[in-house]
Amino acid sequence: MSNLMKAAYLPGNSTVAIKEVEIPEPGYGEVLIRTKASTICGSDIRAIYREHLGKGPEGYMDKIAGHEPAGQIVKCGPGMRRFKEGDRVILYHISGCGLCPDCRRGYMISCTSPLRAAYGWQRDGGMAPYILADEKDCVPLPDGLTYTDGAQVACGFGTVYEGLEKIGISGNDAVLVVGLGPVGLAALMLAKAMGAQKLIGVDIMEERCKIALDKKLADHVFISGEDTLGKILELTQGYGVERAVDCSGNNSGRQLAIRAARKWGKIVFIGEGGTVDFNPSPDIIHDQKTVFGSWVTSIWKMEELTEKLVRWNIHPEDLVTNRFPLDKASEAYGLMAEGRCGKVAVVFDEEVK
Repeated sequence: MSNLMKAAYLPGNSTVAIKEVEIPEPGYGEVLIRTKASTICGSDIRAIYREHLGKGPEGYMDKIAGHEPAGQIVKCGPGMRRFKEGDRVILYHISGCGLCPDCRRGYMISCTSPLRAAYGWQRDGGMAPYILADEKDCVPLPDGLTYTDGAQVACGFGTVYEGLEKIGISGNDAVLVVGLGPVGLAALMLAKAMGAQKLIGVDIMEERCKIALDKKLADHVFISGEDTLGKILELTQGYGVERAVDCSGNNSGRQLAIRAARKWGKIVFIGEGGTVDFNPSPDIIHDQKTVFGSWVTSIWKMEELTEKLVRWNIHPEDLVTNRFPLDKASEAYGLMAEGRCGKVAVVFDEEVK
């Protein structure tokens, strides 16, 4: 094969730059992955695509974009302990130091070592035909899942699963999801699989609400307005929902998640950015509510999720509404930035299960 490949970079001015770069060689403990699918995350749009706003963990270092890839190992460096050529893998998108308490728990997302590097941010990511990765960052992709399923798990579905595990979801629960972008849609899909009996979705965009209804992810969907809280309370006999998930990153959305939760309810904030204003006593304290923050997930929980997706017979790729080849990555990022679609994927080969 040629030793050159095309790769997508994000200059920060709402464009995509395609450059020709060398295909890397794996060193000790490293693998070369042939990318099969790479999906676009909302954090890429928020912190890199429009402007390079991120600092620290979100500081973009002019690397190949894309932190949601899945593919097949085609070459291994020396020192392999688990994976081999031909293995199908998802890439946990933060490569941590491996020695701090967070890394030892599997939460490399929370690693604060200077050695921490996120794929697509501080080291080359998945918007290229090949990715150089550390073996320790690979998660097995079961045969029952497609590569596009795996790309979704790499960030979005893993993030949602962590958040839902923190608040607990069962057949006893009515669940509200605020913000029906790809993460919110994933929250509805997973909450339903975990047994939730009443699913309510809210968004400001009609297109996103329609996706939730068309894919039968929610029982009720509302375009956000002044009467939305009242409608949710009416659906729940005035009590509110047992569990609420905010994926909007918006002040009003977060307020709705808090206020629509019933006494002793649990709320998780997953959506990044923005602010929130609430009244501690009436909104939280007097009704004994609990608010959780949740950021990505651990690598072991991501592996657990892949097993459960097969058991539940659900496919994250069902939320992908648009697919593009790499040479049309500019169109892919532009569509994702508009926010009027489901998940957007860049695919490299014909999908095989």
